Amino acid sequence: MVRLRLPPMFALVCVTAIWGYTFVPVQEAIAVYPLFAFLAVRFGISTIVLAPFAWRSLGVLPRRGLVAGAGAGVLLAAAYGLQTAGLELTTVTSTGFITGLYVVLTPVIALVLFRTPVAAAAWAGVALAVTGLLLLSGVPGGSALGNALVLGNAVAQSFQIVAMERFAPRYDARALTFLQMGVSCVGFTVIALARGELTVPHGGTVWFALVVTGVFAGALGYLVATWVQSRTTAARAALVFTLEAPFAALFGVLLLSERLGFVGWLGCGVMLAGIVLAEPAAAATLRRLARRPGAA
Repeated sequence: MVRLRLPPMFALVCVTAIWGYTFVPVQEAIAVYPLFAFLAVRFGISTIVLAPFAWRSLGVLPRRGLVAGAGAGVLLAAAYGLQTAGLELTTVTSTGFITGLYVVLTPVIALVLFRTPVAAAAWAGVALAVTGLLLLSGVPGGSALGNALVLGNAVAQSFQIVAMERFAPRYDARALTFLQMGVSCVGFTVIALARGELTVPHGGTVWFALVVTGVFAGALGYLVATWVQSRTTAARAALVFTLEAPFAALFGVLLLSERLGFVGWLGCGVMLAGIVLAEPAAAATLRRLARRPGAA
């Protein structure tokens, strides 16, 4: 099994921190601008930003690489679309917990489709991550249809992560990321046009959120994620991705004056423990620090 070394893992943690932060500006932006239009423009910005860097790579990408990138883009767009549709029908806490279930689905799908082995430590990390999500988000409630749509989002995310584990080592990360952003942009543009929502964005709040999500969370974030996923397994990548939930909670506390409470903080700690347990590089680093002279 491929091990994720510490620098790539740290890069992936930084990406999840950016994704967690974006909940704050996006929440403010979609209060004044339609959500599907926001997603269309967001992924459009990501596509434009990546174009100069991915153009040459796309020119030499084989047909299978084009299909792989486009297919991953369909899965990514489906995940965002299903999550958004479900969120309109169910509760935020249910959405957070059910979305996080991709940490369970991903290693199962990788095992069934590609026979990717999953270490016992990774399964233990998955169990801790799900427990932490439950403590952080609460027991799912709300609409059954909404929860089903969000579960569909978790399935789509799982397949997208597994696809990247399979194809990221084979093809250029810039080209794959560009294709995913471009396909998502087209899909959300069609939805926004069909709903009559696509208008020119206006206001500093909306444009700030679009730049943060389009440039940093989208273009840069998924480029780093694709690069890292070429160096690790889908199970470990999914575990690190679950940090998006506690980062979102943390920024909600710091920037929106939300209260997390003891159980919520405990959930964040349990999730982090699961990732450390499942990731050998992190565990080895902690063991080295513990053995240093003078360590408590």
